[in-house]
Amino acid sequence: MTADPLAPLDLAFWNIESAGHPMHLAALGVFSARSPSAAAHAADLLAARAAAVPGLRMRIRDTWQPLALRQSLAAFRRPWQAPGEPFAAALRQPLASALRRSLAFGGAAREPDAGFDPLDHIRLHPAAADFHEAAGRLMGRPLERTRPPWEAHVLPGEDGASYAVLFKFHHALADGLRALTLAAALMDPTDLPTPRPRPADPPRAALPDLREVPGLVRDALSDAGRALDIGAAVARSTLDMRSSPALTCAPSGTRRTAGVVIDLDDVHLVRKGAGGTVNDVLIAVVAGALRRWLDERGDGSEGVAPRALVPVSRRRPRTAHPQGNRLSGYLIRLPVDEPDPLARLAQVRTAMDRNKDAGPHRGAGAVALLADHVPPLGHRLGGPLLGQAARLWFDVLVTSVPLPGLGLRLGGDPLGAVFPLAPLAPGHSLAVAVSTYRGRVHYGLVADGAAVPDLDRLAHAVTAEVGALITARDHH
Repeated sequence: MTADPLAPLDLAFWNIESAGHPMHLAALGVFSARSPSAAAHAADLLAARAAAVPGLRMRIRDTWQPLALRQSLAAFRRPWQAPGEPFAAALRQPLASALRRSLAFGGAAREPDAGFDPLDHIRLHPAAADFHEAAGRLMGRPLERTRPPWEAHVLPGEDGASYAVLFKFHHALADGLRALTLAAALMDPTDLPTPRPRPADPPRAALPDLREVPGLVRDALSDAGRALDIGAAVARSTLDMRSSPALTCAPSGTRRTAGVVIDLDDVHLVRKGAGGTVNDVLIAVVAGALRRWLDERGDGSEGVAPRALVPVSRRRPRTAHPQGNRLSGYLIRLPVDEPDPLARLAQVRTAMDRNKDAGPHRGAGAVALLADHVPPLGHRLGGPLLGQAARLWFDVLVTSVPLPGLGLRLGGDPLGAVFPLAPLAPGHSLAVAVSTYRGRVHYGLVADGAAVPDLDRLAHAVTAEVGALITARDHH
């Protein structure tokens, strides 16, 4: 395999990361153990199979792009060091760090790691009483950036009847679909459909054909107009809003995770009675759970309508060996302040329909598309600043991660539950990921450990909200 330059959005994820805010996504899979040694056997299998998966051998290295910025570095930093400016003080360190890195580097690329050893990436841990408690500690640890950025942690259960595997993948190495492909390659063989081959890109000439110039100009103007439209939508989204202090926080560098399993039939029951899509119902459940949680902890839900970023994949289906993040997103207000469960669902449905009508290339949620128009140096300089500004753009991430409908096994042990875990943006205290697997919906909750010590209460609120929607639908 040869070096593969990071796509613009991958490069953004690589540069946004800091020690206190790792940018890895994860999945916690819980398996039924057929023997007391099942967890140890699973770790051995993962190590043996990882060596044969080319995508797991890829590390990310910075690419050289020498720049003559040394003389301007000190002058550029001085305006950010003015006393009495908290915002400038908050940005000074990441900006200075980005400038230092940009002196020698610009972009980054994936390349095979000649020294790849699967044992560097797979850990068998002591028995755990609570898989989510152990996963929370591991989620707070950044991946090693000098090696292929992924890990698999095998967690035996204290009862010997189950074990869990926490897969971590850096978002620059794999998006949700690619991470699924890599993790599935480590499971027992299954009859998964063969992806269609990706058509080869046509050769590019050094200079464009003059006959193509008018079209290129039109495309450039269209891109610029789209970028301005997205920027204006982002600016408007910050106006006239009320979120909750519980959803933003000063980073502690710690993580908690929790999981909730609900029956997909219950979701369909609500959908058929109240309208909308399955995804509309799952988002409305998040809104209702947040309302319950905020009221129970005393923060209050009155007037609260936090902005939820709902990522949207732009990848073509069944593409072979998908590389690079291809994401846009929808931005919606979660109607946390609405007391009626069915009215909350109706508001979510209306907001999502409006986003779908506009398409994934417009609106504040499509800000990820701006990464395509930023040169590598811009990602170097702006990545840390963008990370600091995430709290100004949205309040909570609500993402859906696709999973295969087939039952997966590891060493013959069936996968019974799988909880997707999303990265937590700087300044945010909560991220929500949802997957459907074998007739059940799995919510994976990730929170800042210091800001949300009661994450289990939010998990219970998710279950209660599903019940409330069913009751409201029956009485409607």
